Amino acid sequence: MYAISLGDDGAELRPLEPWHAQEFLAHLDRGREFIGQYISFGSRETDVESARALLTRYAEKRAADSGSLHGIWLDGKLGGGVLFRTFDAQQGTCEVGCWLEPAAAGRGLVTRAMRVLLDWAFDERGMHRVEWYAASANQPSVDVARRLGMTRDGVLRESHLHRGTRQDIEIWSVLAPEWRAARARAAHNDH
Repeated sequence: MYAISLGDDGAELRPLEPWHAQEFLAHLDRGREFIGQYISFGSRETDVESARALLTRYAEKRAADSGSLHGIWLDGKLGGGVLFRTFDAQQGTCEVGCWLEPAAAGRGLVTRAMRVLLDWAFDERGMHRVEWYAASANQPSVDVARRLGMTRDGVLRESHLHRGTRQDIEIWSVLAPEWRAARARAAHNDH
């Protein structure tokens, strides 16, 4: 398959597939409380079979061209991932997301991995709009959206019930022309 370097620190973006179930479960167990602060991703996966089932659902989504999971490995150890939660090539829209265990947080891994996904979505697949949903209280997630040059479209007030608390969910997006213009500016500034 693929392994895309995310920088000089040994981080790589790779497929996250059903045969990774045991490693994925160990990763979720290391970060379960941290990951679950704002999202329920991985909360029901408490044994190898349920971890494999989640990975299989995303493998089926990839086969149907409606979503996919991509792991972030740091020095050969799974530390998190990025995903296309939804992917609608016909409409040209998709939703991206992420998760990390604590040991991988604060290193810019999600931002670097998400740039790879956004480049692919816009350049290879011709997407027009990529969306990012984040709980307003999840400042690291909101910060990634900002670093990616996304625009805050609005807030779904108290729309998400998580762990008994209603959360405001912010919707961020970037459009293909905005992404290309930002990349061109960055390339020009590098020279």
